[in-house]
Amino acid sequence: MIITLTANPSLDRTVELTGPLSRGSVQRAASASQQAAGKGVNVSRALAASGAESLAVLPGDPEDPVVAGLRQAGLAHMALPIGQPLRSNITLTEPDGTTTKVNEPGPLLNRQQQDRLADAVVAQCSGAAWLVLAGSLPPGVPGDFYATLTAKVRTELGVAAPRIAVDTSGEPLRQVYAASFESAPDLVKPNAEELAELAGLHSEAELEASPELAAATAEVLLDRGTEAVLATLGAKGAVLVTRDGAWSAVHPPVAARSTVGAGDSSLAGYLLAATRGDAPADCLRQAVAHGAAAASLPGTTLPSLEQTKPGSVVVTALAVQLPPAASR
Repeated sequence: MIITLTANPSLDRTVELTGPLSRGSVQRAASASQQAAGKGVNVSRALAASGAESLAVLPGDPEDPVVAGLRQAGLAHMALPIGQPLRSNITLTEPDGTTTKVNEPGPLLNRQQQDRLADAVVAQCSGAAWLVLAGSLPPGVPGDFYATLTAKVRTELGVAAPRIAVDTSGEPLRQVYAASFESAPDLVKPNAEELAELAGLHSEAELEASPELAAATAEVLLDRGTEAVLATLGAKGAVLVTRDGAWSAVHPPVAARSTVGAGDSSLAGYLLAATRGDAPADCLRQAVAHGAAAASLPGTTLPSLEQTKPGSVVVTALAVQLPPAASR
């Protein structure tokens, strides 16, 4: 079982344009769709599409369109009522795959609601293989929420605690490394921009241009208590760095239709392979295959395992000096 937490879920409305986005003008859409989403929800959707067992935990009232959408889709979930509507996001996709997103901030969660959400996660995690903490935090939730929850899960569950993956950005991402090793995730999945910001080394463009540089930069996070860093580099593929080695992986070019959910799909692909017991390089292979498949699909459509082509992914071992294991 893989548990996902989406603290700031959304109803994602995707509009496919017939031509390039033209600011200040009226344009016609080729199609429009809406989907219950949020990064953790997307990971659960991708896992479920591939036959894996997953539970999406999120705030939301039973009649909220997001929760109703999950129910209609048959996705296993636990929604905690908050008495407020969840946010709506708008995505505009152009024919060449260029994607523009406008994300609302989300509802204000008070301390009691935050505590109930954290307690629900802990209750569901006993015996699970992974816990995924993903996406932004809604207003009212402190930036150290993921860090505090990570420590809480490990403290309360002990040896029954799952491995923890974090996919977020900004202050929530910085905070998971600001405290002790107890708050550091087992796996972190930054993109190039987030890795550059978190490590404080190099730029997004420099990391995307050099897998070796990206892997060397990711080593910094191993020193801070993380066991694996899966850094996605957009069209340049991804790198994986663990204490056993470092690898880069690229997929043959695909005709991109939408980049929405590509990173979430990459994380889902990695977790699918990891729970099968695949070697790290093969976990990276499946992650990149999932991300490429998602980019080739319209709107917020996420791929199943059968729609991915891991055999087409080229994985290369990187010569990177890795630090010794850190004690938690």
